Amino acid sequence: MKPRITVLTLGVSDLEQALSFYRDGLGLETEGIIGTEFEGGAVAFFNLEGGLMLALWPSAELAKDSKVPASTSTGARFSIGHNVRTREDVDEVLAQAQRAGATVTSPGHDQAWGGYSGYFQDPDGHLWEVVWNPQLIPDE
Repeated sequence: MKPRITVLTLGVSDLEQALSFYRDGLGLETEGIIGTEFEGGAVAFFNLEGGLMLALWPSAELAKDSKVPASTSTGARFSIGHNVRTREDVDEVLAQAQRAGATVTSPGHDQAWGGYSGYFQDPDGHLWEVVWNPQLIPDE
């Protein structure tokens, strides 16, 4: 296996609501929901930087396809990291996510390692960390 991730698929309870959150609330570009002509195929894709793609797919379809029961847990099993260019950007992105319907679980705060970060959960409970790391400043 090569050290590469190309698609991150999030199982969502309401595809239209999730699409609205990520497209309208966070401003991610997408063609919208595609694949509706296939049974269980409705999905929304977002092209991210670095060649990564974010996919939103109904949880029931993800569970059926993977043969793993759908989880209702919103516990902290993993987080999706979003690095920003400045410390102030952390608070701006957290506020944007909250306006879009996210729950800010941890406001921006100083980290022992010298950075600044905070967390939010999207409407389905997926945990995102918004982080300014002075050692990992993303390109424009």
